[in-house]
Amino acid sequence: MIAADEALVRVHGEDYLAFLQNEIAGRAGFLNADTYYVAPSVELAARAAGGTLALSRAVLDGATSQGLALVRPPGHHAEARRGKGFCLLNNVAVAAAEARSRGARVAIVDFDVHHGDGTQQLFWADPKLLFISIHRYGPGVYPGTGAASERGGAGAEGATVNLPLPSGADQRCFLEAFDGVIGPTLARFAPELLLVSAGFDAHIDDPLCDTSLDDEGYDEICARLCEWADVRCGGRLIVALEGGYDRGALSRGVVALVRRMLGRRRPRAEDS
Repeated sequence: MIAADEALVRVHGEDYLAFLQNEIAGRAGFLNADTYYVAPSVELAARAAGGTLALSRAVLDGATSQGLALVRPPGHHAEARRGKGFCLLNNVAVAAAEARSRGARVAIVDFDVHHGDGTQQLFWADPKLLFISIHRYGPGVYPGTGAASERGGAGAEGATVNLPLPSGADQRCFLEAFDGVIGPTLARFAPELLLVSAGFDAHIDDPLCDTSLDDEGYDEICARLCEWADVRCGGRLIVALEGGYDRGALSRGVVALVRRMLGRRRPRAEDS
């Protein structure tokens, strides 16, 4: 059952939530060509969004400074009234909308290899929410959005930052973008809360894309985001899991993220 929470309604609307509950819940099939569902999918999506929302409220209320939502299904492709790309509800967007309803300046960094088109659409016209997505972009790459020219709606130009990467993009490409663009952009925007859509599908072992990020690269990305949350946001950091389709790469990436959130470094090979 989808909770009639005002935060979920704020993002997705009552009609779409009712559609999921009445037409999808308890059934199996395809929502569209790229999104299937099974009997518990709606309940699990509601728990994923609700859990990320609860984490957001805990951080905003000062009960904790940071947290990780290890959720499935992912969320960043879900639009206001349309699920797609394996996503039914937009977990990060629900958490961000809660923060925005309290007047907070919010930044979202999405490092899933696929563009976070749903999140972009939801905050396209909000000048006080910074959305940054670094992703693979090119012919045939899902979802086909995320060009550098996509910069935000009227009155919010520059609040959307897209960093499209070519085939074969490796650690150097990613870290140059993080150090040269993402870090300085966050510094200028001065967010009070940093949310991260953490996808580990840019890994060289992942079957769904053709980038070449490795374990060390992901560790470096996680280290930067944790440092920037400490420096720019008073340590307020919320991370929600997005894609990742090689179990080994995904699990190692999550472990690296947790280590960095706990202030620990990645073990060196000679220490193992």
